[in-house]
Amino acid sequence: MLQIIQIDASEMDNFSYLIYCPETLQGAAVDPSMRPELILEKAAILGVKLRLLLNTHGHQDHTAGNELILESTGAKLAAHPDDLPNSDIPLTEGSKLELGNGIIEVIHTPGHTPGSVIFKIDKQIITGDTLFVGRCGRADLPGSDVVALYESLQRLKKLPGETRIYPGHDYGPTVTSTIGWELENNDYFKCPNLQSFTKLRLET
Repeated sequence: MLQIIQIDASEMDNFSYLIYCPETLQGAAVDPSMRPELILEKAAILGVKLRLLLNTHGHQDHTAGNELILESTGAKLAAHPDDLPNSDIPLTEGSKLELGNGIIEVIHTPGHTPGSVIFKIDKQIITGDTLFVGRCGRADLPGSDVVALYESLQRLKKLPGETRIYPGHDYGPTVTSTIGWELENNDYFKCPNLQSFTKLRLET
């Protein structure tokens, strides 16, 4: 089973992630942000070879470290073309990335940005800025779409309750949570319709 290591990646409370296969020691960096050297250091300690660089979306606070990772490792950049059109591996809904003995599945979750994606590994999801612990991403930025964000969250609500969430920022009471916890505690998840979600997300 692929392992996920969470890394404190910026002064803006960003998280980056190292995904790796403990059997083959193949790895992927996710959203290296402002401190890409931390992913490189962790991979070196574990003896992991970075094969992929994955971006949940194209905002600078998540992609700032891309160049260092790519230059240092020769990894292939994988991202949705709506956000990063020049990636080596264009991602779409249902894309599957092989990493060692495991598979990373891609869920396209537009809303925060047109090309926002989530990386699903068994019952674990790296959610970028689509879903935080107790919150969700902004929908008032250039390229954001509050209707698309609402629809993306509705899809995530249908995942098994034990699904573990690894968010793009440390904005909540804990650094990870589960879909079940979010259903009980996240006001954006609890909105009964688009109108109430739009009011909560854009007017408060």
